[in-house]
Amino acid sequence: MTDLTFNDGRTIPAIGFGTYQIPPEDAARLSREALDAGYRLVDTAAFYANEAGVGEATAGTDAFVTTKLWRDDMGYDATLKAFDASLAALGRDTVDLFLIHWPMPSRDQYVDTWRALVRLREDGRALSIGVSNFSPDHLDRIVDATGVVPALNQIELHPTFQQRAARAAHERLGIVTQSWSPLGQGKLIADPVIGGIATRIGATPAQVILAWHLQSGLGVIPKASSRARIDENLASQGVTLSAEDMATIDAMDDPNGRLGPNPDTL
Repeated sequence: MTDLTFNDGRTIPAIGFGTYQIPPEDAARLSREALDAGYRLVDTAAFYANEAGVGEATAGTDAFVTTKLWRDDMGYDATLKAFDASLAALGRDTVDLFLIHWPMPSRDQYVDTWRALVRLREDGRALSIGVSNFSPDHLDRIVDATGVVPALNQIELHPTFQQRAARAAHERLGIVTQSWSPLGQGKLIADPVIGGIATRIGATPAQVILAWHLQSGLGVIPKASSRARIDENLASQGVTLSAEDMATIDAMDDPNGRLGPNPDTL
């Protein structure tokens, strides 16, 4: 399994198990199945309300665990308190990666929130720190204010919304790009271009899309609600796309292809 290297010297598996919209009562079982299948990264968040299940599944393992601060808990002191709550839910003394879930520029608290994450890293409680849904302007502002560059930015990214400006900013700053909604909320599985490549190379459409992410140097955290889909997604690591296939998918980019909220307007 490929790892990506953070600017703090630590590494993160390139593919992980995403738990967004996995009900709390299913989180432990599905996370455990993902670990049994070979995943080494499980991604959760306070907002998902399933940290306890993820903590149960990963207890006693060397799994890399990511969680995130919800937007209602921003601000320096509130962040520290919310982090304590996440650790308690996870049943852990530390977390591998702690992210600010949304910048919420309308509230203008993300700089002080980032200062709190820097404190948590300095205290050794968050081993690495990063952000989610931050635009290049948001990134530059927190780096200018603190001198600390996020290890990772988790953003909406899929073949029809490739976030090239954000990826260029990440490259400039040395930030790992991790894709959420990597399959375009499942819509791209039925895309005829993707389907044609999948049929020709003997892979599933989901595997083709995830292979495109991985060969593009992106981290990816697909969600799955069954063991069969868990195994299918993980097997994307064994799929190799030709340069022509990569170029074909690259050409699917649509600057207006965003499916989730626009972080600049929240």
